[in-house]
Formats: sequence, structure tokens, C-alpha cells
Amino acid sequence: MHIGLIGGIGPAATEFYYRGLVQAHNAAEKPMELSIVRAQARDLVRNVAAGAAREQAAIFRDLVERLAAAGAEGAAVTSMGGHFCIKELEAISPLPMINAIPILDAAFRQRGVKRIGLLGNETVMRSRLYGGISSADIVTPEGDDLADAGDAYTAMALAGRATDEQRDYFRRMGQRLCDEKGADAIVLGGTDLFSAFDGQDCDYPLIDCAEIHIEALFHASVGET
Repeated sequence: MHIGLIGGIGPAATEFYYRGLVQAHNAAEKPMELSIVRAQARDLVRNVAAGAAREQAAIFRDLVERLAAAGAEGAAVTSMGGHFCIKELEAISPLPMINAIPILDAAFRQRGVKRIGLLGNETVMRSRLYGGISSADIVTPEGDDLADAGDAYTAMALAGRATDEQRDYFRRMGQRLCDEKGADAIVLGGTDLFSAFDGQDCDYPLIDCAEIHIEALFHASVGET
């Protein structure tokens, strides 16, 4: 399958998906057909804040049309934050959308994780991955901590990199979700969180939503769905 990616939200996330897909295809010695279009991260941030799911879905639809014109047979949004409008997008998309949320639900069930601590942007955390997870309980930061974590994530995503302060903040927040809320593992519910946790020595298991989504895209690409 020729895979189409909606990238640009943010730049580091786009590179993470591209690199992961290249590595998977190279390891399997399989050819890859891939097209990428660039969405505007600030459009997404504005529409998420306004709850404007239909408006963002329309933006994504136009980008999927470009992917279809390039020969793509299926498309994906390279952002957990961008999935806030995935249902609206699926209803109008000219291509099948490879939606990360049911893929994640199945992966949590397969791994036997019962209670996960979720980090990501504020909407991802408040909605507990958009209410699409039935295989595990989800805990998140609360109150001011929820807003602070969301702000830190958005700043990092727009910059395309994590500062040392942000890396330390997310490591400590993950530890608190384990210690205070009994999380079995910390789920990185934002693609750009890889830059915050890369090389970190954490005393808790990490599950990266983007890596799970990339694996599913690889299987779709090589016809192993």
C-alpha cells in the first residue's frame, strides 16, 4: 500500500514517523511507497483550543486529497493531538484513514496493561485518548498540573525539540503518575514526547503511541493488515 502521511504537526513528529517507517521497511527488506504533506501546527493548536473538529477535519481532508492525487491508498495523521477530529475526518476523507486510537486500544489489551498514565497535550489527556480506550484505565495529571503539562507539550511540539527543563519535567510527571496514581506504565500520548524521553533513565515502563502507530502503518504498507 502507498501510505500518505499528514505531517508538520510538529516537524519532529513528522521526522519520527518517516524515520520509523524507513527503518522498518529496510529491516524487512521491503520497498516503501510514501507521500507526505505538511499541515500547519498553529492551525491545529488553534482548532484544538476552540474545539473546532469539523474545521480541522476540512483542512485535513484537503491534504488527504493531495495525498490521493499523489497515489496514496491510505492516510494517517502523524499526531495524537491531530486525532481529536479523526471521526469527523473519517466521514469526509477520500482515502481510508489508518486511525491510531483503535490500534492503541488493541495494543494495550495485548500487552496486558491495566492502568496507564497518559501524557500529551491537554485535549489528549482530558479526553483520555478521545474516549477510545476500553482495554485499560487511564490516569492523568490533574488541576494546574494538567494545564502545565499540556502547555509544556505544546511548546515542545511547536519548537520541534525538548529543553533540558522540559525533559526533567516530563520524567518527574511520569514518576508521579506511577507513585501517586498507580500507573503500570507511562503512555506517551504525544508524538513529540519521544524527544523528551529519548535517552532518559526512567524507573517505569514507557509505551510510545507513535511507535505503535508506525508499526501498524508498516504492516499496512506491506500488506500485512
